[in-house]
Amino acid sequence: MRYISTRGVAPALAFDEVLLTGLAADGGLYVPESWPVLGAGDLAVMRGLSYGALAERVLAPFAGEELAALFHGAFDEFDHPEIAPLTRIGENEWLLELFHGPTLAFKDYAMQPLGRLFDHVLEARGARLTIVGATSGDTGSAAIAALAGGKSIEVFILHPHGRVSEVQRRQMTTVDAPNIHNIAIEGTFDDCQDLLKALFADEDFRKRTRLSAVNSINWARIAGQIVYYVWAALRLGAEKTGLAFAVPTGNFGNVYAGYAARQIGLPIRQLVIGSNRNDILTRFLESGVMQTRTVEPSLSPSMDIQVSSNFERLVFDLLDRRGAPVAALMAEFKKSGRFELDESTMSRARELFDGARLDDEQTKKAIAQIHSETGILVDPHSAVGIMAGRARRRDKSIPMVAIATAHPAKFPDAVEAASRIRPALPPHLADLHQRAERFEVLANDLGQVRTYIAERAVAA
Repeated sequence: MRYISTRGVAPALAFDEVLLTGLAADGGLYVPESWPVLGAGDLAVMRGLSYGALAERVLAPFAGEELAALFHGAFDEFDHPEIAPLTRIGENEWLLELFHGPTLAFKDYAMQPLGRLFDHVLEARGARLTIVGATSGDTGSAAIAALAGGKSIEVFILHPHGRVSEVQRRQMTTVDAPNIHNIAIEGTFDDCQDLLKALFADEDFRKRTRLSAVNSINWARIAGQIVYYVWAALRLGAEKTGLAFAVPTGNFGNVYAGYAARQIGLPIRQLVIGSNRNDILTRFLESGVMQTRTVEPSLSPSMDIQVSSNFERLVFDLLDRRGAPVAALMAEFKKSGRFELDESTMSRARELFDGARLDDEQTKKAIAQIHSETGILVDPHSAVGIMAGRARRRDKSIPMVAIATAHPAKFPDAVEAASRIRPALPPHLADLHQRAERFEVLANDLGQVRTYIAERAVAA
């Protein structure tokens, strides 16, 4: 399979090249040149597979059989035998628990395989890389857990200083590995993401440091997340009848993976986006206008985002896969913080997507309500997803699956404030608050960040 840029200028690449490249040279994001399709027969054969075996089978058309095989054993250290268990929380309503990996968040489900992919491809090429990532909380810790100690990779993770939970921060900053560098940026996640994109846009710096990415701008991340959508459908026997998903999201990567699952043949009838007070995606679905506002801190900090970078991938399909109009829209958005799609295009988006928002008070009430109804504690992001799904659910005859994106212990203060119960960290993280931290605080300044990375990066 070949991959093309959403902006239509960068050359088409194979999966391993996209893995190492991350962002396309023209500033776009890589997507499949054409979507492979799983037929009903393919899905029926997959029903009894383990999670690892299913990942290998689903991703072979995307990555090739050799690289897809690396997914098979990537989940051996997860703490639940089903890897991604489903729990019933209402009438034909389910919670897909994606917090059983090493860092207690859904990012592990793609990041653990990604570490193996990088090791395999770099060893085969005798190459080294500098990995740079921006995180609103969970991507960074998942990347560090997957890549710590790697001999061929130097890892730099940017997070917004003071704008992630303490558990999220400590999961990143307490890892003692010589190839891991944590940078706390005095700004928002969007500032971190802008710095990341600026580093990739600097062609000389990019080549000199052999730069690549682990954010969901890297197609391999999206590919890895497709698997749990297929898994949920098969576990519920819904591969023929259809199902819906409710996904808390800020950067659009997680819900876009659901869209990708639908593109390859999974009968997903509805995707509900859950937003917090930083509700750019919900506002867009309501108005057709994508317009940034000031990022406001919330109880669900991983969604404190106003620039949803993965949305460009959906726009590419909505504009009939024409790179030039996408590039023009993205240039307009970068300049003014705004773009608009016409009503005909929006009607196509709304055939699948709905959005709903919860503010902090509603989120706390949701955590308490869900615990009262089910006995289950959920983190603030998962609570947003569950309630968004309930608010916008179209068809109760098909399963609605809400994605639980993080363990409640990652956000203990918010959960305790809502439920009066403080969730405990699992045993492997029980001493997290006693571990020494290592990170550097830098201004929201491209020059400072570039210098810091260049002094420590892999040389080309």
